[in-house]
Amino acid sequence: QVQLVESGGGLVQAGGSLRLSCAASGRTESNYVMGWFRQAPGKEREFVARIWWSGGSAYYADFVKGRFTISRDNAQNTVFLQMNSLEPEDTALYTCAASTRRYSGGYSSPGAYAYWGQGTQVTVSS
Repeated sequence: QVQLVESGGGLVQAGGSLRLSCAASGRTESNYVMGWFRQAPGKEREFVARIWWSGGSAYYADFVKGRFTISRDNAQNTVFLQMNSLEPEDTALYTCAASTRRYSGGYSSPGAYAYWGQGTQVTVSS
């Protein structure tokens, strides 16, 4: 079992920045890929970014446009999402997820992830 707890959300004006954190506990040695997803009211959950737990390159959704950066600190068992140049369209509940296995469908798919946090709300005002 892996437990995930997000923090760092809040209210920010357009153009501002936030840094989200996702603290992992439990059997983190099984973590394979860590991802961030978001869901706005009335919309489906969408992929934001993911990173290999052991290192390596990150991958982002197109709408990130170089504004977001995902990183991880294995010593702290924590994954971060630095979000800059925030737009009102970025308003959503942001949730981190952990995948503990290879998944042929790709790690942009929620189906790749077995463990999910409760999420942290990000609200961007215009």
